[in-house]
Amino acid sequence: MVIGKGSEKVYLSENEVREIVREAASAAAAHCGGRRILAIVPDHTRTAPIAMMFRLFHEAVAPVARQIDVLIALGTHPAEEDEKIEKILGFSPSKRPPQFQHVQVFNHEWNNPDALCDVGVISADEIHRLSHGMLREPLPVRLNRRILDYDRIVIIGPTFPHEVVGFSGGNKYLFPGISGPDVINLTHWIGALNTNVVINGTKQTPVRDIINRAASLISVPRLCFSLVCTHEGLHGVYFGAPEEAYDAAADLSAKVHIVWKDRPFHSVLSMAPPMYDDLWVGGKCMYKLEPVIADGGELIIYAPHIAEVSFMHGEYLDRVGYHCRDYFLKQMDKFRDVPLAILAHSTHVKGAGTFEDGVERPRVHVTLATGISEERCRRINLGWRDWRTIDPKQWEGREDEGLLLVPNAGEMLFRLRK
Repeated sequence: MVIGKGSEKVYLSENEVREIVREAASAAAAHCGGRRILAIVPDHTRTAPIAMMFRLFHEAVAPVARQIDVLIALGTHPAEEDEKIEKILGFSPSKRPPQFQHVQVFNHEWNNPDALCDVGVISADEIHRLSHGMLREPLPVRLNRRILDYDRIVIIGPTFPHEVVGFSGGNKYLFPGISGPDVINLTHWIGALNTNVVINGTKQTPVRDIINRAASLISVPRLCFSLVCTHEGLHGVYFGAPEEAYDAAADLSAKVHIVWKDRPFHSVLSMAPPMYDDLWVGGKCMYKLEPVIADGGELIIYAPHIAEVSFMHGEYLDRVGYHCRDYFLKQMDKFRDVPLAILAHSTHVKGAGTFEDGVERPRVHVTLATGISEERCRRINLGWRDWRTIDPKQWEGREDEGLLLVPNAGEMLFRLRK
């Protein structure tokens, strides 16, 4: 049973959210009383009122729980330092108000084998079935071993359209949120094989089926608060099993986070918000706009504050560059030693295209107007423009001319009606 409510048009007040959390805590009392609870939350690259949600959850559950700690679901993102943890949770490990004195905060460590535990294997035949025939290989399921120190997992995170899994939320905060590289690589590559335009904003996908199957191997009981929000406010909160809470949140997200357009645009200025601090996450400014770019059109990622391709994966991306899916598929032997998640990210940023007779033809031209140098942009096979030569105000109100301006890009998915 799912507890909660949401609206496409109306924002929830803090008092309404408090009542939902109290009802959820009451329903979960048997699960939380005397228990050690691990709350799993997103990092700073997601818009969500996590500080309010954790405060209300802690307020409702701390009187009966034995312990409540927090694990930040980084995926492969860099560890959060105190300043960013404070922005996420409203407090940091070095600045704790009295009610949070005993709350421990942990960063996920995806690339530290000692920080992971094995919970099982999904067989090659099952991966073949779940991926609709795209891959046939076994998947070792590993995730952060801290889950074994707790009696309950409570996910608190938002749901948005997503390029790999369809919509974020639910068990995605476990896989890839706190998982090891095996799950991260396989799921991202399956998403790339399906392509961003097909997957993004689709509720049930092969990747969603795989991460739900992986989650079923975890022995620690799981609960979830799935949020639907924008920069303006909180549209919905749903609580229950991760699969059920996600299901309700994805339905509302499809109404809140998808912008429909009648015609494609030959030029799109996609403005990255400050929370995207490298191209690895700033690539969302392409993912969410690709469906509305005309063939042969240009998408400009406008982000003067981004000066790095990827803090974690820059060395690989400098070597591989950005290419369409078929560029890799037709010469996979050249990239056997490159993690599949790197190739997936590359194809998602570059977008659709063809690779025939050694010639790559992308459907759209992706240009960076960032703090990344022109030489590096050319080397990684992306266009470059000096961001200082672009005045976003000159793009306002020109959709009839085929120009689209998108402030705070990366979370709203744009699609064509036809």
